[in-house]
Amino acid sequence: MKPSLPPGPEWPEQEKAEQLARGAALKWASGIFYRPEQLARLGQYRSREVQRTSSLEARIKSVVQSYLEGVKTGVWQLAQAFEAAQGTREALGQAHGLLQGMAEAMQTLQPLREQVAQHKQLQVLSQLLPRLRAVPAAVAHTQTLIGAQRLLEAYVCLRELEQLQEETWAPLGGLELPVFEGLGPLAEALGQAVEAAAAVAGQLAREDPALLVAAVRVAEVDAGHTTSLELPPRDWRRRCLQALQEGLERTHFGTPLLLESGALAGWLEALRVALPAELAIAEALVAPCCPPHYKVVQLWTHTLHSGLRRCLQQLLEGPELGAADAFTLLRWTLHVYLGPEMMGSLELGPEADVSQLEPLLTPENIEQLEATFVTQVQVNVAQWLQKALDGEVAEWNREQEPGTDSSGFYHSPLPAIVLQILEENIRVTSLVSESLQRRVHSMALSELGTFLRSFSDALIRFSRDHIRGEAMAPHYVPYLLATFNYQSALSSSVSILQPDGAASGALAPVEAALDELQRRICRLVLEALLVELQPLFEALPSRRWLSSPEVLDDVCERTARFCQDFRRVRIPAVQLLLAEVECTVVLQYLRALMQGRLVCRGADERTQVAERLQHDAAQLRELFLGLGLEESYQCAPVLLALRDLLSLRDPMLLGLEVAGLRQKFPDVSEDHVSALLDLRGDVSREQRLAALVALQAGPQPSPSAGRRALFSLVPVPTPALSSCLPSGPCA
Repeated sequence: MKPSLPPGPEWPEQEKAEQLARGAALKWASGIFYRPEQLARLGQYRSREVQRTSSLEARIKSVVQSYLEGVKTGVWQLAQAFEAAQGTREALGQAHGLLQGMAEAMQTLQPLREQVAQHKQLQVLSQLLPRLRAVPAAVAHTQTLIGAQRLLEAYVCLRELEQLQEETWAPLGGLELPVFEGLGPLAEALGQAVEAAAAVAGQLAREDPALLVAAVRVAEVDAGHTTSLELPPRDWRRRCLQALQEGLERTHFGTPLLLESGALAGWLEALRVALPAELAIAEALVAPCCPPHYKVVQLWTHTLHSGLRRCLQQLLEGPELGAADAFTLLRWTLHVYLGPEMMGSLELGPEADVSQLEPLLTPENIEQLEATFVTQVQVNVAQWLQKALDGEVAEWNREQEPGTDSSGFYHSPLPAIVLQILEENIRVTSLVSESLQRRVHSMALSELGTFLRSFSDALIRFSRDHIRGEAMAPHYVPYLLATFNYQSALSSSVSILQPDGAASGALAPVEAALDELQRRICRLVLEALLVELQPLFEALPSRRWLSSPEVLDDVCERTARFCQDFRRVRIPAVQLLLAEVECTVVLQYLRALMQGRLVCRGADERTQVAERLQHDAAQLRELFLGLGLEESYQCAPVLLALRDLLSLRDPMLLGLEVAGLRQKFPDVSEDHVSALLDLRGDVSREQRLAALVALQAGPQPSPSAGRRALFSLVPVPTPALSSCLPSGPCA
């Protein structure tokens, strides 16, 4: 069979190829035959091209023939495949018909199949019937074993019953027989018995370790058991571990903590004894009863730690603790719990290490407890100090003089009480933490400053009531002097409030308050002295003063009598007090001289005034030396300087004397010099102005040579304008 090819469209490339071939041939021929001598060889070229053309045609025919033979073979193979496909289609149709017939036959066999399945089930039931009849008795027996805490035997019986259930479950096609309905509650009862035994593991380890071992073995064996029944997992191992933890927490932290007085301290002390004992029991008795992977000691440690932490958090979320409870809790959690008495004991193994666990108290808890402790202690300290101050103030109006110590100095327990209260609170906080000690130290210094201000205010009220006559104190000055000793005792001992490592300037505010209190007491004592001396200085200077030493004798007598109780003031406070008294007497003396009550009527009176000044200076010097004041602290030498000014016979030299006075006493002013020149009574206006000019123009005194300020504390009457320099302050 020869295939016939339908006529197809002409190839467009064929025409293009022919044109290109013709063009190439013409180009070649024109190049070859361009010269006439080449035309002679035209016949050779023609025969050569005829041969080449014949060869190409033969080759093309051969290729086309080969292509046609391949197409012929392919068409034949397609025809053969078509015939085979037709045969296969017919065979499949026959097979489909056969299958439809077999399906109809199968439908008729379905009742027979069901009968066969029922027969197999009945056969299995008939074989297992004796064992199935024994299931209720086995369930009851197993329940009895559970009640008798024979857990291993109960578990064996339970497994036999469950195995029987598995044997019947598959043949019956997943059908559950009513006889096995009690296995679920029975297994749950056994699981609860295992949990109950694990919950009291510590007690069982001491009293009945076999029961604890049985409970743990049941949980472990059941963990490795697999079943074909579609039942939820029992997970007795997890329940056993959970029961161990819950039972341990319930034993030590199950009872609500009653916040009564001392209850927290007692509870913590009981835990200090109980927790290490519990860990020792776990390591010695419970751990041998459990598999190694239980890590009993670590489990016990973590459970007790987490339970204690949760209990403390609940405690802190409740009502605010008292100061004692807050201090006890801080010290117990930060030191006792981690110390060698408890979790840091060398007798406990590395599994009991809690240093890597979450701390019992968070930083916020510690901050809360420290703030609570400091606030409540501050209230208590303020009350104690106020009570001590009230008791001391109540004694100031007694008929008896202040008490003295064995050395004869005025003494009161008040400074010791104050410092003891503050020092004990600072010292005891060092047992907790540095932060708490810093807080309490700051609080103690603050309360001491408040106490000193209250003490100063009480002195002011005491003095005011005495001066006004509202509450005359029989021993007013002695009690003021006693407070001098109190201040000295506080100043000398306040350093005990400075803990190690505290900032060096922390006591500066308290020391400043103590200095202010000392100045206040000193002013009150001097005010009492002035009440006695001011009437005497009203007669100085006068003609009577010039002619008789009685005026200053009275001053010295009253001063000596006033200072007789100074012997009961401790050194160095007594030196300060005597120096202030001496300065006050001298200032009153200077104030009297500046009042212009006396004007010398001649050289004899000026000489008499100068001699009186010299005599008075010596008398005051002897008086205060006898009272114990060192001469270097005395101000009476200023009277000798005034004596030199008044005894000068030539008024023209007053400028030099005034300049020398300025060198000794830099605070002397024009007003003071004018008042002294008025006392001389022989200074003309020109001489006065020259002396005042010399005062201003003289060399400035060196700071190292300066004495204590005296003249600046002495007021003088306003002088007449004729006595002032045009540029002076009085002008």
